[in-house]
Amino acid sequence: MSDDIWKRDEVQSPCINICVVHPAERICTGCLRSIDEIAAWGRMSNEDRAELMKELPSRVGRLKKRRGGRKSRIG
Repeated sequence: MSDDIWKRDEVQSPCINICVVHPAERICTGCLRSIDEIAAWGRMSNEDRAELMKELPSRVGRLKKRRGGRKSRIG
């Protein structure tokens, strides 16, 4: 049996099943989408999905900012 029936010609979700929202940035640490973007994904056009997918890599840096901790206190 072929899986061709389940394949669609649309932009697939960037979800990687690591669904944790960063407390300060308010984006998912797995797929880098906001809660609103995740909720709207099923209703988005293919063009809107593609545009969002282009933007996601630029969000990675937002999650790598130091927020303090021991090393920031040691001179």
